[in-house]
Amino acid sequence: MTTPHIALLGLGLIGSSLGHAFKRHGLASGIRGYARSRETREAALEIGCVDSIHESATAAVHDADVIFLNVPLSAIRPLVTEIMPALKSGAIITDVGSVKASVIDAIMPILREDVYFVPGHPIAGTEQSGPYAGFAELFEGRWCILTPSSETNLHAIEMVAGLWRAIGSDVEFMEPHHHDLVLAITSHLPHLIAYNIVGTAADLEADTRSEVIKYSASGFRDFTRIAASDPVMWRDIFVQNKDAVLEMLGRFTEDLTALQRAIRHDDGETLENMFRRTRAIRKSVIEAGQDVSLPDFGRGQVAPK
Repeated sequence: MTTPHIALLGLGLIGSSLGHAFKRHGLASGIRGYARSRETREAALEIGCVDSIHESATAAVHDADVIFLNVPLSAIRPLVTEIMPALKSGAIITDVGSVKASVIDAIMPILREDVYFVPGHPIAGTEQSGPYAGFAELFEGRWCILTPSSETNLHAIEMVAGLWRAIGSDVEFMEPHHHDLVLAITSHLPHLIAYNIVGTAADLEADTRSEVIKYSASGFRDFTRIAASDPVMWRDIFVQNKDAVLEMLGRFTEDLTALQRAIRHDDGETLENMFRRTRAIRKSVIEAGQDVSLPDFGRGQVAPK
């Protein structure tokens, strides 16, 4: 794989982590960065995740071979519209969005014939945001799903896949709508539930709310961690993946109603059968390498990033 000139548009957790990872592995001949806020641009230069920083996206993509879009979903189409005239022939655009079908629908109508788009989604992240939250190891041992069409330029696919593999990711290819359905249940719905539960706690009377916070057990504590994620990013995800989320939410609501009925009628057998069946999912997650089996999920053994 040739060493490309890379542009990172958006320098939060994902963008800064990409910069650190590309630099650590010597994968770029140069890394140019762009962020909307001056504070973020200054921070990116300070931590060294880019070689140069630019006040406009068009300046950042000058002579770039690969452009990573690390911005909220609602910002992707305006950003691509802005940079399209400045891209050189043969440039490759890729993204890191958690929804794929809507991003493809937004970009393809404005894509030049001599510019290529490889949709991507790294299944990696933390509840932290901003350039200082980034670190080179974020993508190691994590999945990165690419959703190109059968008409996507093969060299572009190989370039993007090669970069992800070189920073430690396992690359999987998937059809866009299937990706959105899978992520709706594995990521989007859990976040929606977390936001809702923590929101319910926030609406409690002041004295009860303070006790909930004071005596938080691991379950509620984990919901607060998830609910601390970037609100703008998650707003866009639910708006742009609404069909898949609503489908999964409907299934979840039906199952929750069945559990509610079992509790109301003291149906311990139904409850225990459900708990035993779902407990096996946790074992499968560990066996798939997506978590650890250490006590307390390894929190006491692994320092937070």
